[in-house]
Amino acid sequence: MEPTEKFNDGVKTNGDFWYVDNYVLLKDYYDRTISRIAARCVRKGNIAIEEYPFYGYILDVLTEISETGDYILSHPNLFQYVEKKVAGGINSLKKNLNEFKAELKNNSSPEMIKQDKDELKKMKEALGPIKKSEDPTSGAGMSMDQVIDKLMKQETSAQQTPRVPKPQTSPQGSNTNNGNM
Repeated sequence: MEPTEKFNDGVKTNGDFWYVDNYVLLKDYYDRTISRIAARCVRKGNIAIEEYPFYGYILDVLTEISETGDYILSHPNLFQYVEKKVAGGINSLKKNLNEFKAELKNNSSPEMIKQDKDELKKMKEALGPIKKSEDPTSGAGMSMDQVIDKLMKQETSAQQTPRVPKPQTSPQGSNTNNGNM
C-alpha cells in the first residue's frame, strides 16, 4: 500500500496518516488471516499452525504491523488520529504492538529477527573469556578421540582375556575322552 493524500474517511492528510489507517487495516487483516489459517490447519488433519506451508506469510504480516506501529509511535503528531482510529487509543496501540512483536520474535527464525549490532560483544561478555588451549568439546561428552580410545581398549581387553575351551563332543553326543575306542 502506498501512502495517499486522503484518510479512509476522506479527510485530506499530509500522507503520514496513511500509517495509522494501514495499521488498523493490517491488524484486522492479521486477525482474519489467523482465523482462516487455523480453520485450514484443522481441515488438514489438525496440524500446528507453525507447520502450515505458508506460515512465513503470517510472519511477514507481523513484521509489517510492527514496522508500521513503530513508525506511528515515532511520530507524536499522529497520536491524535490514533485516538480516533484505534479503540483504546495510543495505550491500546502500544499494548497490541508489544504483543505482535513478542509473537513475531517467538516464532521467527534467528535469521528473520533484526539483530542488535552489539549482540556478539554482549554474548562474549556474558559467557566470559574462552580458553582456546582447552578442548572445545569438554563438558559436552567425550571427544571423538576419547571414544576411539575407549573402543580400542575394550577390543584389546577382550582379545587378551583367555578363553576356556569347551569339551568337544562327538556327533553322537558322547565325549571323545571317555576311554572307549
